[in-house]
Amino acid sequence: MRCRLRRGGKAYRQCGAEFLVIQNFEGVSNVRMCRTEEKCINDYHFMNVQIFKSKIHRVKITQAELHYVGSITIDEDLMDAANLIENEKVQIVNINNGERLETYVIKGERGTGMICMNGPAARKVQVGDVIIIISYATMDFEKAKSFKPTVIFPDEHNRLIG
Repeated sequence: MRCRLRRGGKAYRQCGAEFLVIQNFEGVSNVRMCRTEEKCINDYHFMNVQIFKSKIHRVKITQAELHYVGSITIDEDLMDAANLIENEKVQIVNINNGERLETYVIKGERGTGMICMNGPAARKVQVGDVIIIISYATMDFEKAKSFKPTVIFPDEHNRLIG
């Protein structure tokens, strides 16, 4: 007898074995063989999800450098507090104009409050615009349920409060 696997995320029996088919964000299916149907339906420990990891909430753009290789330069104090690392991918949300974009982090001078949008993305902001910087992480489904993101709220000069 030939096995046939359907796509869909439900466990079912074919040729005496149970399978669970999970479709990820890119549309690629992962097929897992399970020992029992109940185990197959309830066991998502092998699945990874993308979750909100950290956020710098409402900082002001201090500089925009169009003729620079793209990125966002962030004060190192803010990076440390928000649990961001250099070269990490981040999403930028501009509160003033509604723009959303993705770029990567460059370490800025510590204690300066610098938030500088570099390269072509500099056209999406103005000095003084208020933005939110968000990072995401991929982690195990079960760990993601209890994960607590880091959120910081700098003052009007992009400095840490307290």
